[in-house]
Amino acid sequence: MAAVRFMCLFSAKAAGSTKTLARAGRSVCFSRNVCSSPSRLQSCMSAWVIDQYGTNGVLKYTEEITVPSVSSPTEVMIKVHAASLNPLDISMRGGYGAKLLKLRRDPLSVTDSGREFPLILGRDVSGVVVDCGSEVTHFVPGDEVWAAVPPWKQGSLAEFVTLTEYEVSHKPKLLSHTEAASIPYVANTALSALVNAGGLCRDSSSNKRVLITGGSGGVGTFSIQLLKAWGAHVTVTCSQNAEGLVRGLGADEVVDYTAGDAAEQLEMMGKFDVILDNVGGETEQWVIGMLKPWSGAKYITLVTPLLHNTDSMGLLDGMFHAGFTLHSKAIQNITSSGVFYRWGFYAPDGPALDEVSRLVDAGKILPVVEAQFPFAQVPQAFQKLEEGHARGKTVVRVVEEDDRQAEELVQSSHTEAAASEQEVQETAKQN
Repeated sequence: MAAVRFMCLFSAKAAGSTKTLARAGRSVCFSRNVCSSPSRLQSCMSAWVIDQYGTNGVLKYTEEITVPSVSSPTEVMIKVHAASLNPLDISMRGGYGAKLLKLRRDPLSVTDSGREFPLILGRDVSGVVVDCGSEVTHFVPGDEVWAAVPPWKQGSLAEFVTLTEYEVSHKPKLLSHTEAASIPYVANTALSALVNAGGLCRDSSSNKRVLITGGSGGVGTFSIQLLKAWGAHVTVTCSQNAEGLVRGLGADEVVDYTAGDAAEQLEMMGKFDVILDNVGGETEQWVIGMLKPWSGAKYITLVTPLLHNTDSMGLLDGMFHAGFTLHSKAIQNITSSGVFYRWGFYAPDGPALDEVSRLVDAGKILPVVEAQFPFAQVPQAFQKLEEGHARGKTVVRVVEEDDRQAEELVQSSHTEAAASEQEVQETAKQN
């Protein structure tokens, strides 16, 4: 594996850092001794929101969003330093999954149109804990953390986000916030697919032959590195101009789908134990034939019709049709060739990110950041992602470096002042 970080820096630093610095001055700083109960913070924060579904024009910057409170004893509030975008954010901006996600947010709001707005997108976060619920045991204010924000919760394109401690993990020590924000959502998605659906793990992957279709995007680039760390043999399909990237991440064999028949090229390489399909559509129809028959091989696709069906058919009909489709394909494949057909989904999992963090700090997994944008340029970040043919992740810097240093100075001064006050009180008691 190449011992370099794949960082492609497209954006200059944004103007407006003075404004962010002013916000930093309003922020409340906490000491690191205990996890406090919910504290009084600034009442409003900046965020990028949508008030309706649509194209890029619906994205709106505002400084009038209420700061999320720590409303549960197991929640933590995070000051967002960096966020990143995923294809799901573009889909959700257009209303994808709206009906099922609305049901997940609030079962009583299914028939209440528009209740989910204003909606904050952004599924990845890297930042600093600023407040904790009374039962939080793994984090204290001041901890640097990362997490994948579930799609049914308000996202990370904001100054603050609140999650349960079970969705959060300590950030790898070797990564900046910008680098760290590129990993959590794709990591949780890949782990859920490969472990829960694919039956792979660190102890069972040695010499397994795994095929990843569409391997140059976020999930693909993470999966390559994870599987190589586990000892698997990894084959990837991608376009010719992404070959250097995926080989640098450890792919053993690469098939250029633009250079002739990909199925024919793969046939010559032998059959696979597991296929992780990031492409779907027509690819699914032929790639299942690349699995070893009658040997427990598994096909996992991340391109499922569940949310599309619930959007177009309604919740009950949509879930029924999706379930029927999955059942039919599973029966067809197991009876015809002994192949297991499964769907993969994102699943929030902070403890899983703990293991990923260890792999990152051990140099086994590298961040793959294709482009960076300042917080003022979130619409441009969406445009970049919509161009397709991703080579890693698109990251948004919510806090710029000089603003972060200013916040640290403010926090340090508050901590010193608190220590001095405590020292004065102790001296007074002694006297």
